[in-house]
Order: sequence, then C-alpha cells, then structure tokens
Amino acid sequence: MSNRGPGSIGSRMSGHALVLVSSVLALAAAGLVSPASAQKSGEPAKKEAKKGGEAGKKQSAWVKLCEKAAFAKKGADGKEAKDEKQICLTHHERLDGNTGMVLVSAAIREVEGQDKKSLMIMVPLGMAIPAGVRAAVYSTEQWEKASKNEKIDESSLKPVELKYSLCHPAGCTAEVEADGAFIDSLKKGGGIMILALNAGAQPIGFPVPLSGFTAAFDGPPVDNTEYAKARGELMQAIRKRQQETAEKMRAEQIAKKEALQLLDPPPGAKTEKVEEKKKK
Repeated sequence: MSNRGPGSIGSRMSGHALVLVSSVLALAAAGLVSPASAQKSGEPAKKEAKKGGEAGKKQSAWVKLCEKAAFAKKGADGKEAKDEKQICLTHHERLDGNTGMVLVSAAIREVEGQDKKSLMIMVPLGMAIPAGVRAAVYSTEQWEKASKNEKIDESSLKPVELKYSLCHPAGCTAEVEADGAFIDSLKKGGGIMILALNAGAQPIGFPVPLSGFTAAFDGPPVDNTEYAKARGELMQAIRKRQQETAEKMRAEQIAKKEALQLLDPPPGAKTEKVEEKKKK
C-alpha cells in the first residue's frame, strides 16, 4: 500500500497484488445503485445528493437501500419455488459531475436470513483484469495523515485482495466475503484506499471515506422513491451542465473562427480589397 494521500496514485503493485473494488452487482441490476455524491472533474465533492429518510437528513456519503428480490429454491416436493428475501446495500458512490460516470462505488451487501455479508466494489472500465484489486482500511489517524501526504505505518494495514467478477457498461466489479471483524474495521476506520492497475499497468488510487458508514449500516434504509427522485434530479443537473458546456465550446469556436478571419481574411476578400485600392 502506498503511504501517499488518499487522493493520489498509489505505489506500483507487484506480483499478485490486487485492488479492492466494491461491485454493486445484484442491486445494480435491480436499479438500486444510486449516487451518494457527485463531483466535477478534478474537484472535491461540494454537495452530496439528496437522500430520503434519516440518512438523507444527515447528508452522509453512505446510504442504505433495500429491496425485495426473488430467490430460486426447491420446495418440499422437490419442485422449484421462489423465495422472496430482502437485499440491502449500504454503499458509497461517487460520480463525475460533468459526465455522470461512476468514479468508484463501494458497498456492503446483506441478504435477509443469511449471516454472510459481501464487500463489493466497482471501478471504471479500462482496468487490467489479471491484476485484480486490492484495498485496505485506514484508521482515522492514518486517513488524516494520508490526506496530508504524511507517511503512515503500513505494517498495521491488512489489505484485502479480490479478483474481478464482472465487467459491464458502468464499470468492473469485484466481491469478497465481509466477516464481522471487517465490518467492525469499517465502523472504526477513517477510509478505504482502493488500488487498481489500468491497462498501462499504472496504479490508480480510489479513496473512499468511511464517514457516515456506521450510521447508514446500523440505521434504517432510506426511502427508495425519494432516493430515485434525488438521483433523477442529479442526472438532470449533469445533463444541463453538459449542455451548457457544449454551448460554451461552440460559442468559443465561433468567436475564434471570426477572430481568425479578421486577422487573415479569405483569398476572395483580399482580392476585392486590392481592386478597391486600384480604383481609388
């Protein structure tokens, strides 16, 4: 693990070093993967998306979403039957405020009636698949130091290694079981440093702060309808920003073209000016 700041690129991963990436897999298909925050390229997030319920009022970057899903099982007669269970996803998702692209998504998935929980991570497309992913939970003190680019003691870090499980249009995901000890480390931690290798074998750092995780994980889920509404408003704002940016670029191109014509008019215009001078 690199001792650089959470926002910087980590040191090159060697051997079988992998990067931790929360993949919002099952709930993504169910439409529950929504942004907790959005940011403009190269800028820290200034506002978090509006959320329903108590979690929304606290403006945490983490949010819990739950939904019923049907699971196939065999009945007493041996025939296949469907068992409906609730799936909950406590997740943090950051979007690029200019494009709407998911920059990183980390989540804990819980299935009703199952003790097993899963850590899931998603990173953008373009990562090196064979290298996998790696992530480590930083303590609050370590996270604060890393944020200031101060050296930290890496001997206490316990990086989790994962292999990618699926790539889809939104990004690539990986998943690993999250036991009680790992969940506790998230509750006590300051942040998760996720590292992945891009296609050029360069390490890319994806910092995920843990502020608000405990409240979201232990608390009730947010209202899905309100959250979906907030996501829609966020996407609309992003589309509006894209349109404004495109219009600004077109205006700049037109102004530049007109300025160049004044400095160097077309050949026809030059000939006309010469003839006018001769007449005079």
